[in-house]
Amino acid sequence: QVQLVESGGGLVQPGGSLRLSCAASGSIFSINAMGWYRQAPGKQRELVAGVTSGGRPNYADSVKGRFTISRDNAKKTASLQMNSLKPEDTAVYYCNAEIRSYGGVRYLGYWGQGTQVTVSS
Repeated sequence: QVQLVESGGGLVQPGGSLRLSCAASGSIFSINAMGWYRQAPGKQRELVAGVTSGGRPNYADSVKGRFTISRDNAKKTASLQMNSLKPEDTAVYYCNAEIRSYGGVRYLGYWGQGTQVTVSS
């Protein structure tokens, strides 16, 4: 079984910072792209940031210059450093990874359970 577990959410004031972490575990042969998505109440889930297996990042325009995604392939983890947070960043943040399991023939998408980020004074 493959599992993604997020941590690091919470309540922060506008202008503050938070760091989210995502750890993959289980019968993992290989991880392709990893990413962070978010979903605010009444809105669709959207991509915040992604990173390829080679470490190349991409960001939503709304977070460029404020958020930084990184990954550690050896530890099977991905992180999202969020700085200069705004109230509109408030959402449930989900980790996503394309994972090939041992014995599997293709990559499948997996989701974490989500972690709440609230930006408010």
